[in-house]
Amino acid sequence: MLLQASAPGQSMRLFVNQPLTCLLSLVATFSTSAPGISQDVSRIDQEQLAARYASRLAELEREIRNALPRIEEPQRAAYARACDAERAAEARCKLAEAALAELGKAQGLVAHARDKWIGGADRAIAEAHAKLASATTDAERAAAAELLAKAEKDRAAGVAALAEREAQLRSAERERPRVEAEQKDAVQAWERARAATLAATQALGLEAFLASEVLDARLAEAVALKEATPAKLAAFAAHGTAQCELVEELLGDRELLVEMAVADGPNGADYGRAMEIYRDLQRASAKAREGHLQRLALAIALEHATPIALRNAEAAQDAPKHVDPVRRYLHYEAASLAGELDPAFQSFSVWEYRFVVYGEEPDEILAWGREMLRNFRPDQVTTPDQRWRYVDSVRTDIRYGSEDNVHDEPELQFFQNILKNGGVCGRRAFYGRFLLRAFGIPTTARPQTGHAALVRWTPEGWVPCLGAGWGQGWTHTRYGKDLDFLATTQARACGAAFLQVKRAQWIGDVLGEPRVLGFLGDRPGFWYGLSLYVQRGLIEAARAKAQEAIGQDIAEANETKEKVAQARVTLSSADRTVVVDERGVITIPAAATVAPTASTKKILFLESNLGGKQLHYSRNGEPQEFEYRIEVPVAGAYALTARVVTPSWQQHLLLTVNDAAAPIEIPLPYTVGRWGQTAPVEVALVAGSNRLRFAHGSSGQPKGFSVRDFTLTPR
Repeated sequence: MLLQASAPGQSMRLFVNQPLTCLLSLVATFSTSAPGISQDVSRIDQEQLAARYASRLAELEREIRNALPRIEEPQRAAYARACDAERAAEARCKLAEAALAELGKAQGLVAHARDKWIGGADRAIAEAHAKLASATTDAERAAAAELLAKAEKDRAAGVAALAEREAQLRSAERERPRVEAEQKDAVQAWERARAATLAATQALGLEAFLASEVLDARLAEAVALKEATPAKLAAFAAHGTAQCELVEELLGDRELLVEMAVADGPNGADYGRAMEIYRDLQRASAKAREGHLQRLALAIALEHATPIALRNAEAAQDAPKHVDPVRRYLHYEAASLAGELDPAFQSFSVWEYRFVVYGEEPDEILAWGREMLRNFRPDQVTTPDQRWRYVDSVRTDIRYGSEDNVHDEPELQFFQNILKNGGVCGRRAFYGRFLLRAFGIPTTARPQTGHAALVRWTPEGWVPCLGAGWGQGWTHTRYGKDLDFLATTQARACGAAFLQVKRAQWIGDVLGEPRVLGFLGDRPGFWYGLSLYVQRGLIEAARAKAQEAIGQDIAEANETKEKVAQARVTLSSADRTVVVDERGVITIPAAATVAPTASTKKILFLESNLGGKQLHYSRNGEPQEFEYRIEVPVAGAYALTARVVTPSWQQHLLLTVNDAAAPIEIPLPYTVGRWGQTAPVEVALVAGSNRLRFAHGSSGQPKGFSVRDFTLTPR
């Protein structure tokens, strides 16, 4: 039999062989009742197991109910009144805020009528007069006259609308002092009501009880049995002795049950499958038994308890259909040990790891994502701006627009095609989350009405990216509204104190209360409501601040209006030294330019993962040439090649040598984000000083590229 044992306070879990008396008794009973079937049965009696699990659940429920502290009726009633008063104060506050918003709406309507409606009509009238003046035929004059008549009609309608809207605004402005006073009073009343609820919560006298871990093991076991249901747990266990032993092992490992419950339990409440995966991971690697890799293994077991479909390249018809949890774990273990992931990766909780390991991409695509970004934009891997680290690639290199999506290649995986052909908000948010997962950063989707965005972990808290700020969307998690998701992240950051929230929730589960995980949800029962007030108290005591959204201006645009900090790179003499070897081969470092000599908006000098520096030519911004001057020992024909990284296709360089009348076209290979080499082109160089001037060309939408060096080999 496999059991897990761990010393108190440690995360190490070792499988050891121990007899399991209760299980073997059950197997022996079943064997005796079924002549001819040995103790090594392949299936266990499901009904007996279900009855046994149901009995254990009932026993736990009785124990927990009896262990709950008695709450005096006056305190409970005062708490209920305070909650009701707070909800009423909140509703009043929202009504007052809506009335105040109507004033802003009235101002906006006036501005629209004046600037858009009348202003647009005035511009149309001027255009129509210009067309009338330049018309040379009756048809042109008639068309211009028709445009003029329509524009004048539009202006008249705009003037009438403006008068009506200005009257409404004057009326609204007369009400402004009253509305603003009401809003201010409503906010203050809500704050008083919140304070009263906190006081009523504390008066319940449950703080010490919720801070105690005495009931944790029984609560976690009860929650597992209740979530999984005795019938479904028995159905899993009845497949054979191995599965039955896994269930017994799970129910006997109190520390593991608590760890699972804190991390919100397995997807689909499939505890049996989660335990099976967890066992397989620890068999596959001894490192999965302790430290951050144990937490990672448990996160994968919980997240993949319900199989996750792989998003393979369309042409990969024979590829596996689902993510292999063992391979997913081994991938992240190897990447972590090799230092390929974000430095914060080793510090995450089981719950946070779940937002890393849920991806639909194959493991080799995760590896490709890390390699590609380190090749192409190494600065985005190390930027000190944690909000934009990794995900900055969306605003720099994923062009907004879907017209090129028809060129997606079936041999490429989904995320490689996004890098190649861009996309609108959905594809961009998908790509951003993919890169974050590739580098081991927790992230999840945060859609809003009509738009796709994401939220991501940072050391300062979770941050919305590529969309509106907190309160404008939802998540595909059990927490639903994004503000409720934010609240649990902030409370979890409080460490062990967060267990008070979970204990109240677990008690609510045992007592059959509906799960209400945020104030934006349905009205909660007593214990779930208490969990929300305790959670809010933790957040307020920690003075947690919601992080502001980033990338709102590029949610549906290509170039940001924000000032983007550039990587600070010092170019050494070695970075700028052209080398001629004994065979006359000339190597020009990409950073050895004479123009520009420092990073611009378009051309960046970056630390290269190949060593030295590389030149990055940005997708956005006005075109810019870059130039080299080299000393050539021997005149003649040279074959020029370049080491480049291209994330997309249809690109080329235009090389002008000295004062040549026509440039030489150098096609850039599509390297899918890996280092590659251009095909050689012949250039004629003179002895002594030569000037090589490069411009960028594209057959389609402008793209970016990086170059490490150029090589000139004598013919």
